[in-house]
Order: sequence, then structure tokens, then C-alpha cells
Amino acid sequence: MKRTAYNFLKQWKNNTHRKPLVVLGARQVGKTWLLQEFGKNEYSQVAYINCDNNPLLNNAFDDYNIERLIRLFSAISNIHIIAENTLIILDEIQEIPKAVSALKYFYENAPQYHIIVSGSLLGLSVHQGTGYPVGKVDELKIYPMSFKEFLYAKNKNILIEQMENHLWQEINLQQPIYQELLREYYFTGGMPEVVQYYVETQDLQGTRKIQQRILNDYDCDFSKHIPLSLLAKVRLVFNHIPAQLAKENKKFIYGAIKKGSRAKEFEDAINWLCNAGLVHKINRVSKIAMPLKYYEEMENFKLFMHDLGLLGAMTNVPIEQIIATENIFTEYKGSFTEQFVAQEMIASNNQPYYYTSKNSDMEIDFVLQQNQNIYPIEVKATENLKSKSLKSVIDKNPQLVGWRFSLSNYREQEYLINIPLYLIEEWL
Repeated sequence: MKRTAYNFLKQWKNNTHRKPLVVLGARQVGKTWLLQEFGKNEYSQVAYINCDNNPLLNNAFDDYNIERLIRLFSAISNIHIIAENTLIILDEIQEIPKAVSALKYFYENAPQYHIIVSGSLLGLSVHQGTGYPVGKVDELKIYPMSFKEFLYAKNKNILIEQMENHLWQEINLQQPIYQELLREYYFTGGMPEVVQYYVETQDLQGTRKIQQRILNDYDCDFSKHIPLSLLAKVRLVFNHIPAQLAKENKKFIYGAIKKGSRAKEFEDAINWLCNAGLVHKINRVSKIAMPLKYYEEMENFKLFMHDLGLLGAMTNVPIEQIIATENIFTEYKGSFTEQFVAQEMIASNNQPYYYTSKNSDMEIDFVLQQNQNIYPIEVKATENLKSKSLKSVIDKNPQLVGWRFSLSNYREQEYLINIPLYLIEEWL
């Protein structure tokens, strides 16, 4: 499989001001595979150490003596570590919080070593009282595979070349092919194990079973990492996200979880899920103006899953509705399509917001700020492209250009650009 984050890792290796790298992401998004593949291809040798249930590391980080740590890493991995040609990987780093603090001393006293630590946000986010080496490390977040990475997995290299070279005419002519592949991605999502199994076997039922197992694994992890006082609330919020997304107005409503609920009761659970990388929180802005952060409202937000395929498995959407019909684009009030757009934007290192007017009679699905430009974005799950809200915003702010992500072909119009859903990552 090909992951776009691989290019970041190569740049990191060749950077003369390289710092120890912290690779973060939700469980099972492919961090370990990516780092081992990178080490195998780009270094003479890899000293890989799994920190989970490793008694040899219990007291390893008590004094942060780098020479002693290198000897220990060499002994455990059975690799003679040479700074110039060895990649050191400490996996499941969240199991030993002091190991994260040790990166400060690698940065200050031993920058010649190439060291990457990888951890699950699910565990790392809950550790308290350990010093995170702010400013002393580089960071990389890994997300589920994007639609473009899904195309790589299916060896659709010609389609990818068309996307990367912006060959709009050729892309428009092959719209049915792109849409068929997009339907497959709506089913699989981007969890690497799911994608690999589906590509190799085309076994739809087996693919869904893997998705359900991943969800069960997450639930087990909840029990492992979450304080008992918070556990039930986290499960309630997580399991209720599909119902929230199925509403016409996708703003998160606490009372929809449990009648009479208020923010104070569930905000800790939501923050935990966001910190764990399992949920994306997209806040409202009160005004579409620069800078968007200035107009952000933390109390009004939408919650999205981190993976589209897991959303389908959670709701047990019949497989035939996704694979065999157009319904997946139109059913469930466009929730799957908004989910897809949200995760494509976030995986492309963009922070989206959304906008509603004060009286809530107008909504813009997403708003992005890129450099000095702001783009109001409308998402259409069909080819019905009437967009009163977007036109109203542009009329009031003629300096803006709107984007519409839809099933329609690429074209530039008077006040907006229509971008096919399958081109979002490349467009961004």
C-alpha cells in the first residue's frame, strides 16, 4: 500500500534540523506498518522496539542517559545501532510515558540519532503528569487512508495521474468509473486492514466483519484507558454519532443523547474522543471573515467519525445499499457524504468550520481558510445543485469564491467552482 505520509517521512529524514519524530493517530490506522516500511526502504537497518508489555523497558527511562539507552535499544532489538544508518522505532510509546519525555534529551544531546516514536492517541491522550517535550520534537498525525490512497491500493494509477495533472476533460468523461470507486470507498472506508482485505478478496461480508471487530477493539480499549466515572458517557457519545449525523441539522444536540442532557454532562466524554483521534469536532463560526479562528464558537459544533467505513458498520447499513445502488449518496440526509468530505479535508491538514446565520435559516456546510483566502463550501450528495445559502453568502461577500463538492463534473461557474467529490484531496 502507498501512504502519502511516506513523503513527509522522507523529508524528515533529509532535514538537517531534524528533531525526534512523534507519530500519532487512532488505533489501527497503519502507523506501525508505515514506519517499518519506511525504515526498510530508507535505512540500512531498523531497531524496532514494541513498548507494550515489555518488562525490559520498565526502568529504562529513569535517568535519560542517552548512551545507556542506545545500548539498551541495541540489546533489545539485536541491532548494532549506528547513528547515520539506523532508524530507531519505539512503538506503542503511550505505554511508557517517560519515554516521550526522553525525546527532549535526544534532541538536545544526541541529534545524530534518527528516532521515531509511535503511539496511539487513545492511550497517549490520557496520561497525566508527564512532561511532553514541546518544541523538541517533530510531529506527524496519521489518519485512515484517503480516497486517493484507496485508489493506490487498487492500482488505479492512470486515474490518479489524471487527478494529479488536473485533466478535467478526461476526468469528466470517466465520471461513472470514479463514482463506482467512490461507492466502494464509502463501504470500505480507510482503515488499512479493511482496505487490504477488500482489495485482495473482494469479500464484502468478510470486510464488514473486520470493521465490526475494529469497533469491538475500540470498545475494549475504552475499558482499558477511560476512568470508570467517564466510561459510560464516552460510549454513549460514540455510539450516538451516527444518529446525530442523520439529522437534517447536524449540529450536535446533547439532549438527543439523553433527554434533558446539558454540555456539562458530556463535554469531558467528547473531549476524550477527540483527543483519542476517534472523532472530529468541527466548530461553528459566527461570521465568514478573516481569520476564521476569531469567530469560532466552541459551544456549537458537529461531530464526525474518523472513518467512513466504520460509520457504515456502526449503523449496519446494508452492504447492497452502498455497493449496488446510488442510495448511499442520497439516503441518511447526506450524512455519509458530509462525513467523507470532513475526513478528506482533515486528512489533507485542513481545519474546517461550518456556518449558520443567527436565525439558522441559512447554513454553509463547511468553511475553510487557506493562506489569505476563505472558501465557503457546500456539499451536495446528488446532482441537484441549487444552492441558495451559498449564493446568498457570495452575494453579500462578492470577494469570495465558493466551492461546491458534488457528484457533478468539474466546472467553473459565475460565483463558485464545482469540484467532484472524488477530487477533494487533490483539489485541497
